[in-house]
Amino acid sequence: MKQGVQGSPGTPVAARVPAQQRPAAEAEPGRERDAAVPGDARGEHTHAERPFPGPRAAVQRSSVRGQILDALRTALAGGELKPGEVYSAPVLGERFGVSATPVREAMQQLALEGAVEVVPNRGFRVVERGARELAELAEVRALIEVPVMLRLARTVPAERWAEVRPLAEETVRVAATGCAAAYAEADRAFHRALLALSGNQQLVRIAEDLHRRAQWPPVRHGRAGLVADAAEHLALLDALAAGDPDAVRGLMEDHFAGAS
Repeated sequence: MKQGVQGSPGTPVAARVPAQQRPAAEAEPGRERDAAVPGDARGEHTHAERPFPGPRAAVQRSSVRGQILDALRTALAGGELKPGEVYSAPVLGERFGVSATPVREAMQQLALEGAVEVVPNRGFRVVERGARELAELAEVRALIEVPVMLRLARTVPAERWAEVRPLAEETVRVAATGCAAAYAEADRAFHRALLALSGNQQLVRIAEDLHRRAQWPPVRHGRAGLVADAAEHLALLDALAAGDPDAVRGLMEDHFAGAS
């Protein structure tokens, strides 16, 4: 889903995220009476307070924030948000048809993921990563993932690797489209599934965070680069299913070398 977040301020967005609705509690009569409840009692239900109207507004806001986060990730992976450029939440909010709040919250999440950095009183700057930083990320990923894959190659039966093959085939299919944003998602899904076979959820979370950081901005450009990367996934699965640790090591080292 390509978002039109780049261009002149008046440029319409190709796929607009639904505008937020004002939470029901803000328009609810009797709000002043609730404000009079002593501060030390507001964290508990009392007879002086109205019952909480339910999670509808919070869920709705979370949904909008999630849609904005997905749209921003797509724009980052697709190169629509340029490294080094500063983007403000109000301007992006106008283009998405929402207030600045969900955009700001989504950008703060991206800051935690290392995709953007906060620029006080201006907005968020898309990070610029040089060759050295990308090589460092690839090295750390290799230090974490290669030993795990070597262990799994010796312990996981072939049929379990067969369960992951559809995800590898999906990376091949998506790579053929040349869409960097869609490929970034498929690539992470494949690596996440491999590491999940270790049964270590902390490992999966850390590895995925590193993987996501390494994808901003996209390193491989063009359909040919994506196709070559996806082909390595299938070769790696074959080596894992065969229980060939030497082949696994070589393929993974080449894979990470190509990502830097």
